[in-house]
Amino acid sequence: MNPIDDQDLGNRIAAASRDSDSVGDAADATRFDRVVNLIVEIGGVAIFATIVGIVFLNALGRYALGFTFIWGDEIVLSLLPWLGMTGMFLAIRRRAVIKIDYFANLLPTPVAKLLQVLASVFASAMFAWLAIVSTYYVGFFGNDRLIYLPIEKGWFMSALVIGPALAALAYLIVAWQDFRAGRASR
Repeated sequence: MNPIDDQDLGNRIAAASRDSDSVGDAADATRFDRVVNLIVEIGGVAIFATIVGIVFLNALGRYALGFTFIWGDEIVLSLLPWLGMTGMFLAIRRRAVIKIDYFANLLPTPVAKLLQVLASVFASAMFAWLAIVSTYYVGFFGNDRLIYLPIEKGWFMSALVIGPALAALAYLIVAWQDFRAGRASR
């Protein structure tokens, strides 16, 4: 392969990467969708920056200064569910959730579209169930305090309720959009 072909391949890979990164904020996305995505992205970046900052300060303190913030690991572990939930919510809204649709693609288009709507409704129901079950867990353990800081675990554990509830809502919106798109194409 000559250098021109390598350059072309690199450009095509870069373009595909850009397209997949911006799938949720495409030109057909509403202003409301872009604002919601931006708010969640800012929250996710803030959580990630906090985690990275605490880990960096702990490593610096431990290896360069000879002390550590004992509460740092506790905060990092407590923020991870929120980070995961922001990523999950954005993946659903951007239709970037990993799925295997090999067999659905073998079906006739109307059947495949109906199956896609039903799958989103089913996913919404499962996330709603997870949110309901998680309320019991948070209710039972949420008043416990972190070991090193006087903060109730419920502040962090609420991600296990809020995240699935928002994911259920996001899947319902996806199902509605797919249903409307299917009706419009008839």
